[in-house]
Amino acid sequence: MRMLKQFINKIREINQRYAKPKIEMSKGVSFSLAVLRIYLFLLVLLMIYKFITVIKVL
Repeated sequence: MRMLKQFINKIREINQRYAKPKIEMSKGVSFSLAVLRIYLFLLVLLMIYKFITVIKVL
């Protein structure tokens, strides 16, 4: 149990350290990253849909 708490604390420490980026991004880069996030989200939704439809067929 102690190891799990240490592991979680370490993850939280790392997340706090990298919460704010140290580099500045241009608007174009920010837009591209937003488009990629949306694209990846849509791909995940498509995979979930495909999984559900395959399960229904079986």
